[in-house]
Amino acid sequence: MIITETIGDRIHTYSDTGMKIKQEQTGIIYDDALDVPEKGYTYTETDEPIQTENLTSQEILDILLDGESL
Repeated sequence: MIITETIGDRIHTYSDTGMKIKQEQTGIIYDDALDVPEKGYTYTETDEPIQTENLTSQEILDILLDGESL
């Protein structure tokens, strides 16, 4: 199902089942979208799952710390 929530002055749209979403006005596929309300974009859920990587804890730390040690 498509979820739409307001974050500050933006509209965040995403699938609650981990699927990609398609912007109806352009046909572009996104993992999620952050738009200004004035645009009035609408989205539909696709049947394509969002690809995720299975990272180790160390890989996540390296990304967060930009390769610097603790």
